[in-house]
Amino acid sequence: MTTDLANLLEKQRRSFADDGPPSAAVRRNRIDRLMAMVLDNVDAFTEAMAHDFGTRSREASLATELIGIIPVVEHTRSHVRQWMRPRSLLRPARLAGLRAQVQPTPLGVVGIIGPWNFPLQLVVVPAAAAFAAGNRVMIKMSEITWRTAELMQRLAPDYFDEAELAVVTGGPEVAGAFAGLPFDHVFFTGSPPVGSLVQRAAAQNLVPVTLELGGKNPVVVGPGADIRRSAKRIAAGRMVNGGQACVCPDHVLVPEGEVDAFVDAARQALQAMFPTILANDDYCSCVNDANFDRVLGLIEDARRRGAEVETVAPAGEALPDRISRKIAPTIVRGVEPTMRICEEEIFGPVLVVQGYTSLDEAIETINGRPAPLVAYWFGPDDKNFRDFVRRSRSGGVARNDFAAHMIPPGAPFGGVGRSGMGAYHGKVGFDAFSHYRTVVGSDLPFSITGSAAPPFRPAMRFYAEAMVRSARNRARRRSRRV
Repeated sequence: MTTDLANLLEKQRRSFADDGPPSAAVRRNRIDRLMAMVLDNVDAFTEAMAHDFGTRSREASLATELIGIIPVVEHTRSHVRQWMRPRSLLRPARLAGLRAQVQPTPLGVVGIIGPWNFPLQLVVVPAAAAFAAGNRVMIKMSEITWRTAELMQRLAPDYFDEAELAVVTGGPEVAGAFAGLPFDHVFFTGSPPVGSLVQRAAAQNLVPVTLELGGKNPVVVGPGADIRRSAKRIAAGRMVNGGQACVCPDHVLVPEGEVDAFVDAARQALQAMFPTILANDDYCSCVNDANFDRVLGLIEDARRRGAEVETVAPAGEALPDRISRKIAPTIVRGVEPTMRICEEEIFGPVLVVQGYTSLDEAIETINGRPAPLVAYWFGPDDKNFRDFVRRSRSGGVARNDFAAHMIPPGAPFGGVGRSGMGAYHGKVGFDAFSHYRTVVGSDLPFSITGSAAPPFRPAMRFYAEAMVRSARNRARRRSRRV
């Protein structure tokens, strides 16, 4: 398998070298074929994902896998020609015979390692960005959603030569070999522990990486927030994809005196959303037994250590249910920092709620943990919110709505610290898969840099000393200003 992967990479690399950087028309055509592959086969993809998860409705897959990617990819496609243009430097010097440009150039071959929670969206969007930048693409699909992976692999040759786009399937051994290939860039979406392994494998070949990871996304319900509306939106956000989304709210910080009102409103919202669960196709299952058991383990550990655990299950339905891998929405209060549920990303239909007495305390709680992928604020756009944004650290910030920071199609998306490295979407995605190469040419009758070579004449010494003296005086003057 390792040999096959290496041969496939070499085939793409040779084709890239032979053809040179593609035109804007070719790049757009590759993006068009990528979207055609997805949109021509919507029924097959939604059916495959439903079987992979156990229960996941067509509407849920359309909303999370397809509708969201269309504006991002269309934005990228429409700006390809603009982003490709070289940028001129030292414009006045052109008259004297000195020309300088910065040219966006494709890296070569990009390896994309996809996750299982959104197995289509989270390979299509980075692939579109890589195509926009002029690269060839190899995709390793997640083995957990294997039906979707096999469908993607089967369809790809109908739309692409494998020298342009190749789709790879297989288990952890294949993923490890894939991550260790000498790509020109590796893009990975998944958990921080696996992201660490990917980065380690890529480092053997000095391959740059973009890591889109998860995190325990905090929510602060600010002073003056509408508690009922906030609770309804936060509860709904927690239940997207059964809670198996890297941008889902993880734990909610509520003013101490309003915790009970918040929990009451969240409970009512969840009951209204899910009058039934077991026979409800809109209630997404845990993707496999391992994640089902892991989430239940987090809940049980919190319960055993003294947390208050409330299950919001419809009357007469026995949940959790191992056959369907469905866990009822669960609200956990009274947590302690040593509980696993406070340390691990939950990635399931569980919401932790805790009170705070001051905004300083809430921000300290957030800053005491690794930086999340997104930090949420519910409340008015006031001084408290601006203090929250200024003093906290996260990949993005969303106010009053789930994943609102992802709405602008050209907005960068990415984490910071343990929640990720690098970003994509829009121009930032194009940049992630490009090398900005400086090209300078001189037709001057003398060498600008020749003075750096010996012998050093008196005029050079005088000039150098004067430059240093001038810079030192400026630095001293500026350092006195506050």
